[in-house]
Amino acid sequence: MSIHQHEGRIGGPWSSLVPGPDLAELAGAARGNALGRINFAGTPAEPSLVDGAPRLSTHMANGHVSPVEEIWCTSLPVRAGVVGDAVFAEDGEHLFYAVRLGPQPVYRGRVRDMYENALRFTWERGYTDLVRMWNLIGGITSPNADGMEIYRDFCVGRAEAFATWGERFPQLPAATGIGTLSPGVDLCFLAAKPGRAVHLENPRQTPAYEYPSRYGPKSPSFARATFLKDINGQGAGSLFVSGTASILGDDTVHQGDIARQTEETLRNIEALVGNDNLDRHGLGGVGYDVKDLNQVKVYVRDAEHVPVVRDVCASAFSADCDIAYFNVDVCRPELLVEIEGVCR
Repeated sequence: MSIHQHEGRIGGPWSSLVPGPDLAELAGAARGNALGRINFAGTPAEPSLVDGAPRLSTHMANGHVSPVEEIWCTSLPVRAGVVGDAVFAEDGEHLFYAVRLGPQPVYRGRVRDMYENALRFTWERGYTDLVRMWNLIGGITSPNADGMEIYRDFCVGRAEAFATWGERFPQLPAATGIGTLSPGVDLCFLAAKPGRAVHLENPRQTPAYEYPSRYGPKSPSFARATFLKDINGQGAGSLFVSGTASILGDDTVHQGDIARQTEETLRNIEALVGNDNLDRHGLGGVGYDVKDLNQVKVYVRDAEHVPVVRDVCASAFSADCDIAYFNVDVCRPELLVEIEGVCR
């Protein structure tokens, strides 16, 4: 995997995917200050400050895929700290926040509290544009103690928190909800000072927050993508693509066919990031295509499908795109693959 250079960026944030990096070495190579680290490792660990930067270790590596670390950087000076069980860093324009919730028999109440604490902290520091969230959920399609699927249980708590804070955070950000290999929930996100985020939906898909009740008592709370304008409106900005799967409208398509699900997922991303859709959201002249993604994470449910997905993705993405693969469950039992990415 390569380390992209970002000398011309104003502020950031940007990220790189690297296998087991040394923080100082990576930060120097990326010409930035570390805002946050997400370690996709062989075991989970509580969030902590490592070499002055927040680090969240989530259990997403096994014998089929290698550990990788994602480092978020900024060109601005960074201040990091600890608040309760969470760690954070801020540069005056961007905030990185990470927290871990241990295994629970039922998640909704604790998830609501976790999200409310995070939103309160973010609001009080003035980072009122939520940009990108990751919800890394152990046993995501397994039942909780009440027999409800853990992801649906999680969605109830998250939705209740967003409802409480809806006047202050009226727009839902790009997000991923994906499985991990150990119980518990890892939450991390990026937020920005107001006025820079534009949240996008996909013309091929029903907005997730409008899913019918057959998918759970509360719909998932996220947008399909978020575009973050550069500081002071200079430069092209960054487009954060949410975890995307083989869904048309709200229906899973190509059930049981890994190659066709991967191809449909890529078509969804193409429609989401293209000129027509960005024009529709007031971002004329900004459009991309799949080959413009320069960082991608691919989640594959079944280990035997990883080679097939690698082959399809190798044809779809550019040769210099940083890609990491993970062998974890997706948010619906019938979904075999999910893909997220960044264009910048």
